[in-house]
Amino acid sequence: MKLAIIGTGYVGLVTGAGLADFGWDVTCVDIDKKKIEELKKGKMPFYESGLEPLVKKNLMENRLSFTYNVSESIKNSDVIFIAVGTPSKEDGSTDLSQVYDAAKIIANSINSYKLVVLKSTVPIGTTRKIYRFITEASNIKNNFDIAFNPEFLREGSAVHDFFHPDRVVVGTEKPSAFEMLKEIYRPLYLVQTPFVFTEIEAAELIKYAANSFLAIKITFINEIANLCENVGADVYDVLKALGLDGRIGPKFLHPGPGYGGSCFPKDTKSFVVTARGYGSPLTLVEATIRANEEHKNRMVKKVERMLGGKLKGKIVGILGLAFKPETDDMRESPTITIIEKLLEKGADIKAYDPQAMENAKKIFGEKIEYCNNEYEVAKDSNILVIATEWNQFRALDLEKVKNLMKEPIIADLRNVLDLKMAKDNGFIYEGVGRR
Repeated sequence: MKLAIIGTGYVGLVTGAGLADFGWDVTCVDIDKKKIEELKKGKMPFYESGLEPLVKKNLMENRLSFTYNVSESIKNSDVIFIAVGTPSKEDGSTDLSQVYDAAKIIANSINSYKLVVLKSTVPIGTTRKIYRFITEASNIKNNFDIAFNPEFLREGSAVHDFFHPDRVVVGTEKPSAFEMLKEIYRPLYLVQTPFVFTEIEAAELIKYAANSFLAIKITFINEIANLCENVGADVYDVLKALGLDGRIGPKFLHPGPGYGGSCFPKDTKSFVVTARGYGSPLTLVEATIRANEEHKNRMVKKVERMLGGKLKGKIVGILGLAFKPETDDMRESPTITIIEKLLEKGADIKAYDPQAMENAKKIFGEKIEYCNNEYEVAKDSNILVIATEWNQFRALDLEKVKNLMKEPIIADLRNVLDLKMAKDNGFIYEGVGRR
């Protein structure tokens, strides 16, 4: 089988490179000609750990190719994955325009049997709508099948997640379509990766339910961390005991400045809007969205309090801008809200991130000062705020940092530093939920 991937974002590019590494002939397609020309040279449009060598390897071995001729790639492929963006609208609903654009080209290009696989995260009911749309618009009626195959790739470890998934979910009414996808993912099937074959609507719901549950879990531990600060307990004592409970588990029980990224904020909002449309409001998810925003505000108040209640004229050094390490993605990063509110209160901002500096400049422009490393950020700062848990921030030379700063104050919003070591080096130090 020949495969086409429409869309070269995080999902499309990782999926395309991964399937090519399985041995398939894969063509990744995008209407952005400049991006395609760069990808042909092995240059990545974003940073994702391990992705560049994977792409270059499969380019060199002629299993992976890139084109902006969408129609031609559809005609030459047996299976077409739609992996385009589905951003949020202002009301929280999902913008499906890119999905329908892809479906329209598919409808106009079908020349033989095709399996269309929707991989973009879409509201419940969308896959069937796309099926009807292609059926009504195509010249060759009903000469295709459709499936929904959600992705569960974590930014920063997407390549690892592709090759070591917890499960592969396929939603389709056609057993033959499931067998085709099982063959495509055969290397995973052979190592006994669980495959979930289900109805289309259930597969669509699984994706939203998974992300919403994880968002709830993150928000829960952040609220527990806030309570720990107020009662004098240490959140790590609490989360250790919680994580040892087999019904709960330790993953995603790590306090921080709030969740962000391209998935959780978008998907929770869309899930809420979709559920209300079906008359089944998700009040717990709605509360999570509100609590996450409030938690980011709480981080600003923490910084303000640590500076004696005065931010005007103070220099705040921010270490980390991406919403998580090993990515340059700043979409919905908590640092955006934190920096904007600190600026509103009159603070001056210096910042550094190992990968996200260019994306930060697109957001903040000349409003903040961009530094070349963590020590340049520390120089003359009144407070150092650790906002992303990059490994290099875990090994800060605290003596050097203290000598560079105006005041020895650290707000560690990711709890990456050793509390005792920070205190022993003379810092006024606060983490999130730590005694």
